Amino acid sequence: MTKREDQITEFKEIWKDEYLKNICAFANSQGGRLYVGINDKGVAVGLKNPMKLLEEIPNKTVQLLGITIDILLEKESNNEYLVIFVYQSSVPISYHGRYYIRSGATVQELKATELQLFILKKLGKSYDELPLEYATINDINEKTVQEFVKKAIHVNRIAVDAQSDDILLVLSNLKLIDERGKFRNAALLLFGKDPLRFFSSVSFRIGRFGSSNHDLRYHDVIEGNLFDMPDRVMEILKAKYLISPIRYNGMQRIEELEYPEEALREAILNSIIHKDYTGVHIQLSVYDEKLILWNQGKFPNEISVSQLKEKHPSIPRNKYVADIFFKAGYIEAWGRGIEKIINGFKICNLPEPIIEETAGGVQITMFKQSNLISSENDTINDTINDTINDTINDRQEVILKIISSKQGVTLHEIAAQIDVGIATVKRDIDLLKEKGILRRMGSRKTGYWLINLKSK
Repeated sequence: MTKREDQITEFKEIWKDEYLKNICAFANSQGGRLYVGINDKGVAVGLKNPMKLLEEIPNKTVQLLGITIDILLEKESNNEYLVIFVYQSSVPISYHGRYYIRSGATVQELKATELQLFILKKLGKSYDELPLEYATINDINEKTVQEFVKKAIHVNRIAVDAQSDDILLVLSNLKLIDERGKFRNAALLLFGKDPLRFFSSVSFRIGRFGSSNHDLRYHDVIEGNLFDMPDRVMEILKAKYLISPIRYNGMQRIEELEYPEEALREAILNSIIHKDYTGVHIQLSVYDEKLILWNQGKFPNEISVSQLKEKHPSIPRNKYVADIFFKAGYIEAWGRGIEKIINGFKICNLPEPIIEETAGGVQITMFKQSNLISSENDTINDTINDTINDTINDRQEVILKIISSKQGVTLHEIAAQIDVGIATVKRDIDLLKEKGILRRMGSRKTGYWLINLKSK
């Protein structure tokens, strides 16, 4: 055996009926293989009663899980073991009334909100698709719907005739009213007069922090429907939280936001569109050197963080919400949000934002220029050489150039690139910090390196 345990592979030395839970988890996820008679190192240790298990396990999976499996008897070094092939189920599978999924190489039980969202997804539905039994037309903000129609017509994504349609017809054509005439959650999320009456987490909170996470200087809470929220958030950010430095191009006065505005707006839109609205509010923390944006709701299991930076299929958490923002021209194409954010920062010679899953949601950390060297700067090597090469050795100079090309680089990555030990890299980093050439901003997990070229 050369395999190891992962998302679709698990080893068990012996069979226990409780391992039907693991088969359940495979069926609810991407499918997988359960090896019985293999230890956790992937070595065959053999089974005492393989022929009996060969008959019993398939029967039990049908009786207790309602699914069929394939099972094979294999042999390695005279040790027999079983390979159970589990296929992904199109419907939710439970074991003794409980639902399980695979998370990496572990089995996780789904409960409460996660279970609700899992079942909806298995049934091909999203939370914003569900009907609100007690909502009426009086709960809809007519002006917001009209503003949407105006924008959607302007970008040629709905027919011009829509501007003369009544509100009910517009919402019906947008599929925001179901077959029974009930408003979907998306209708009230997007166009509601008071969405908080129906959903407790329809708010966007902005906080200005000082030198630490405990030093909250002031904050704002933006409430209301989702369609108006992006513009309101950007207005408050520009008026109260961010600055627009003045520069001149000849006689022309130019004021640009300290962060690339289109990329920042795209990040805010992403957080609104893909949020889990059974969770808590969106949070944007503003610091001197960075912004941290967090929204409830993890990435789809089918897509990894690294895949988000490449061409990938769009799997919106809230497909009706995403469709409305697309029709209004707020987003140009599904599945390109992260790419647009990263490219927006690269074009401005800013560090690539750090994107990660944390605390049950997605977090994007965005950095501003300050005196940080960017890998897009064509003169970076000359600048390092001319400014500080008289104070550092050759290895430390290489370390600075590695950091300049990837501000979030780890010590392990640096050590691998220059083929030295972690202790050596750490010692060089500490010396650069002592000289004032290098500073670490933020935490070990989400922070970045700051290079001060003015230090000698």
